[in-house]
Amino acid sequence: MTLEPIDLAIVFGYALALIAIALFVSREKAGHAKNSTDYFLAGKALPWWAVGASLIAANISAEQIIGQSGQGYVVGLAIAAYELQAAIVLLIVAKYFLPIFLERNIYTMPQFLDQRFGGGVKSVMAVFWIALYTAVNLTSVLWLGGLAINAVSGLGVWPAMAALAAFAVVYSIYGGLKAVALTDIIQVIVLIAGGILITWISLSLVGEGAGPVSGFATLMNEIPDHFNMILNPEHPSYSNLPGIWTLLGGLWVLHFSYWGFNQYIIQRALGSKSLSEARKGLAFAASLKLLIPVIVVVPGIAALYLAQNGLIDQSALDARPDSTYGVLMTLVPTGIRGLVFAALIAAIVSSLASMMNSISTIFTMDLYRSIRSDKPEHHYVTVGRITAFSAMAIALMLAQPFLGGMESAFQTIQEYTGFIAPGIVAVFLLGFFWKRTNTSGAFALLISSVVLSFLFWLMANPAAMGGAGAGLLTMLGLEALDLPFVIRIWIVFMACVVIGVGVSLITAKPAEHRPVELGGIRFATEPVFNLASLAIIAVLIAIYGVFW
Repeated sequence: MTLEPIDLAIVFGYALALIAIALFVSREKAGHAKNSTDYFLAGKALPWWAVGASLIAANISAEQIIGQSGQGYVVGLAIAAYELQAAIVLLIVAKYFLPIFLERNIYTMPQFLDQRFGGGVKSVMAVFWIALYTAVNLTSVLWLGGLAINAVSGLGVWPAMAALAAFAVVYSIYGGLKAVALTDIIQVIVLIAGGILITWISLSLVGEGAGPVSGFATLMNEIPDHFNMILNPEHPSYSNLPGIWTLLGGLWVLHFSYWGFNQYIIQRALGSKSLSEARKGLAFAASLKLLIPVIVVVPGIAALYLAQNGLIDQSALDARPDSTYGVLMTLVPTGIRGLVFAALIAAIVSSLASMMNSISTIFTMDLYRSIRSDKPEHHYVTVGRITAFSAMAIALMLAQPFLGGMESAFQTIQEYTGFIAPGIVAVFLLGFFWKRTNTSGAFALLISSVVLSFLFWLMANPAAMGGAGAGLLTMLGLEALDLPFVIRIWIVFMACVVIGVGVSLITAKPAEHRPVELGGIRFATEPVFNLASLAIIAVLIAIYGVFW
């Protein structure tokens, strides 16, 4: 199926408008040259609405739209835990983590680790994050985006990925974070409007003309198992979403790693006007997170009903659930399809641009600048642009080899990030709140995170490495273990904390200037933030109460 001329006109109009706006907001006043603060932190002038909108635009990528709609088709509403719990984490990050980061006036997460634990920890984590963002995050967004464009337009997956990469580079590489953040306001409006449209249309098809509300009621009556937030142990997807452990286990570790210590997410808050504006921005983002299951997961559930009733090809969706959203887009009428397609592109390119900017920030400010500290500001801006372009080119080459054979890219990404997430969360939390944590403890728990995660993964997947995997288990005296990765992450996190504390206690105390002094940091929040937090929590309690 191809897009009609009116659809193409809408998509190209959107692309040209976005590029024009990006260039407009990226311009500098006469006589002012763009410096590293301008390029990497938007001049520290972002208002709360730009922080919140840009944060959500960076987050809602092909991973969410394509991956979670596919999991909505397979699992149902339970996959929405990734979105709903994120709202709580954003509020915690805003209240307790942001004051520490802003007090220390940092550009990047590795910079905080440098201040707290020294250059060795900083350099190791900087290299790790650059590799992760390039080889996992950028590749996943490109691959899933290419799949969706292929399903709707018939364009080959690789040419589609190349077009997405080029678009993201063109509109974001000149202006840096300011161009990304301010154009993300438009991106969020477009992607939410497009998401609501496809939800409305898919539910209307289910309702057979009686409207989307009737369609939703039909879904709940006909496939009630897809409306359980907490899965039973007998459910085929229990290993990915292990019942009550989605509320009590390692999913929180993944959330804190992503929302609290993930450069391409937290960078927006670091570029805010003030702590108050940053907090309001994160509260705004938390409220928007409550909408995501409606515009992403519900269409996936509707696709299952439509497939079961012969309106779309069920065998194709069963073979590749990640194609669910793209198939649903083929049901959208001409004209509206162009807007929905533009919304999908908005989600993809905003995430790509955010990741590019964060990769360039970490490389330039944490690695390159520490070696070449005598260069003028415009030099670092140039290095940042070259780095961003290079990262995109590498990701474009890696996307299909890395993810082309995966059954579910969304779950695969969670597995990849779960190897280091326990260590990341442990090192930051101990670094924040326990002064005795030292460099040796930080290194020990980070290494333990990778080693223990690998061993638990091997025990759960002994056949993944063929005969070598079983042999390694035997050599280590371990046995195969049926352990959901969410529980594995929680166990590894607790072990990392214990190891970090133990090693710190038996080695030298950190230097006096290393620990975070919490006494002078303002953790108290304003009434508007408190009211927003209470409202968000109330909505979450209602959702879990209804769909438990």
